[in-house]
This record gives sequence, structure tokens and C-alpha cells, in this order.
Amino acid sequence: MANELYSHLRTFSEAQWLDTVQGLQAEIHPVDQDAVNIWFRFFPLELRLYLEKAEDKKEAERILSLQGDYMLEDSLDTSHHFLYGHRYWPHIKAAVNEEAEGFKADAKAPLTEIIKSVSARAAKKAGVDQKFVNAIAAVGLATFNQVGAEEFRKTAGDIAKPKGALAGSADSIVAAREKDDSQGLFGFLKTVDKKYSVTYAAETYAGKFQVYDDQEITQAAGQDRSRDWKALDKRCWQGPIPIECTAAACGTCWVGVLGGKEKLDPVKRRERYNVQLQGYAQPEAERPYLRLACQARAHGNVTLVIPPWNGVFGKQIYKNVEERELEPATTSARHLRETIAAGIDPRANDDENEAIDPETNE
Repeated sequence: MANELYSHLRTFSEAQWLDTVQGLQAEIHPVDQDAVNIWFRFFPLELRLYLEKAEDKKEAERILSLQGDYMLEDSLDTSHHFLYGHRYWPHIKAAVNEEAEGFKADAKAPLTEIIKSVSARAAKKAGVDQKFVNAIAAVGLATFNQVGAEEFRKTAGDIAKPKGALAGSADSIVAAREKDDSQGLFGFLKTVDKKYSVTYAAETYAGKFQVYDDQEITQAAGQDRSRDWKALDKRCWQGPIPIECTAAACGTCWVGVLGGKEKLDPVKRRERYNVQLQGYAQPEAERPYLRLACQARAHGNVTLVIPPWNGVFGKQIYKNVEERELEPATTSARHLRETIAAGIDPRANDDENEAIDPETNE
């Protein structure tokens, strides 16, 4: 028997979900305002619907170049690990199930009303203000909408206790994301090699690495040899951020920027076009909260979240990508590794290649 809440939620398009979440921004604590928008880009409804309708799902996945865990069933209780509201997931999960049990489709409730209903119920049980749970309530209902009532009920909703950067209060997290590392007594000098921190989190690992001023994020990440990254994520052949190319062509290194987006260089033509081609729905902003890490140069501390998958589906699903002439791009990870081993910096322009040390990548 079809669940009435599920059937009703399926009447809303992805655009309506995104508009609703945007309309709730003023009622969400700043700690999760960008985070909830990032989540909805990490798990787009249109991609889900496309795969559900595919006659041959495996072939559809191949055509869309999908890699990693892109189905919410694989991470139902963890996909939102980077939201402050994640700590209230057990309350949200229970509230969504209660909403589903008593929902009557003939009410034709607006999406905003349903989100606030779930949020209010969860906030009361958790003893917190709704501004801390409105974002995770939207995520909970969107997850229910994608996986269905039966699948949603399968897990207990258990979560690990917040730790690291997310262990503090909402206000302290926002303040910490705004700060930059001290550059010492002479840090004001332009000649000083300024170093900042990039804090990152994926579903199964988290940490921090250093980045020089005006250095691309993936280049800095690639210098971190502290762990066997490929064992954690087979897309990570060098460093904690997945990467296949260094020219914005593959989309493997897409990340969400939870803090410090204003400290990254503005989006340039190549990145903006390829993000659209890849289907990641990057906002039309000079410094949006969705970036390709191989194109983003840092000028301060940045906090990132790494999605568990990547693909190229803009043309097939959104059908709004125009053909454009862009300079040739290197898209092979194998070619990239061979270039580094040869002592050439693949991140520089063709006419500006500099010799680098293949051991340190500097």
C-alpha cells in the first residue's frame, strides 16, 4: 500500500524543493544555511528519478559516469553528517515517521508546512529552538521522498556523538569557520609565505591540511601523504579529495564549502560551465558554496565537505547545457600522475610549466 505522505511529496519537483529550502533560510541557524543547500545538491532528486525510470540502471549509471555511493539507501543515517542539525537526526526520523502515519493527502499541504510540522515535533522532543532543526527536517523529508516509507523505517536512526569541529555550539562553529590561522608577527608582509588550514569531512573520514595563499585546494590536498587515501575512497589516488583531472573537466573533485567561500577565488568560465555540464547545480554567485577544488585557490581558512560520489549528467538530466568551445583539458588521472612523476606541474598553464619535485609535489 502506497504511503500517502510519500505520494504527496512526489508531486513536488526538485526546483520546488530547492525554492522551499531557500525560502526557509531566514528560519535556519547560519551554521546550516549553506549546509542544507549543499546537501540538496549532493543528492539531487532529478538524478534519483532518472535512475528510477531507467530500463537498464547499470547502463544509465555508466552513461552518467557515476562513481561512488550516490543512492541515499547507502547512507540514510549519515548523508547529512556535516549539518549541525545531524545531532537531532533521531528526533527528525521519528517525527517524519509520525507525520507519515497520520498524513492525509487530501490536505494538499504545501511543502513548507510539512517541513515545519516535522521540525516543530522534533524540536519539542529535543528541547531546542526550531531554527536548529528546520534544515535537518527538510533533509529528513527529502530522504523519505527518495527512498520511500519502508526503506526509511529500516534503520534505527542511530548516530555517533558529534566530535571535532561539529562538537561545539552552533555559534562557536560559525565563529571558528570565519577565523584564519595566525601568520605570526610579520604576517602582514606580502613576502611572507602565508599558510592556512583546510578542514574537510567525508562520510568515513575527516581531517585538516595546510594550503599556501593562492594555492589550489587539490594541489594542497595532494601533498598530504599521511594516510592511504585510496583505501578510504578509491577515487582518492592522492590526498583526501577525490580527483581525476586538474582542469574542471571531470567533476570528481567537487566539494561543498561550509565556511570560507569568500576566501576562495571567484568562479571562472571553465569551472562554471563544467559544473553545469556535470549537473551539480552550482548557484549563480561569484563565490558559491559548491566548487571544483582543482579550480579554487585559497586565501584563508576554508571548511569543506566531500561528497561520496561524482558523475556527469547535466546534459542528460537537466538538458540546459549549451555546447561551448573551451581550451583542451587533461582528464586522465593516469596522465596526471605521469606528468607529476616527470617533474612538470600539471596545474600551471601550458606556457608556464615549472619543474616540481615528484616526491613533495612542490
